[in-house]
Amino acid sequence: MQEMTVVHRENDAFAVLIRDHVINLDQPSTSGGMDEGPTPVELFVAALAACAAHYARRYLAGRGLPATGLEVTAGFTMNPGVPARVARVTLSLRPPADVPEEALIGLEAAVAGCTVRNSLLDPPPIDLEVRSAAHAA
Repeated sequence: MQEMTVVHRENDAFAVLIRDHVINLDQPSTSGGMDEGPTPVELFVAALAACAAHYARRYLAGRGLPATGLEVTAGFTMNPGVPARVARVTLSLRPPADVPEEALIGLEAAVAGCTVRNSLLDPPPIDLEVRSAAHAA
């Protein structure tokens, strides 16, 4: 099993440790945070957009089409009620150059196969274990 660790920094700020990488997360100052990084929800949506971009780039490059400068924009809305959750995500993909119509259809199919998207459509079970501080070490 692959693992990552989230460590509290201060107030609402956390550091996510993934392999040799650190991603700082926080809340906006308007929500009481220090705005030292994206929120967990923003990172969640960013992971989906980045996965889409990865699959799109691989598709384009695999067909000898230009991939440098590819952009994926992600927009999201929150559920206004309970439970707190992302209600909708919209991805907009812009290839770096004009590509043939058939390649656009293939590009959309390739992006639809992204691992993060598949994990959202058929979510994995999430096991939660809460341990006391005495047992945390």
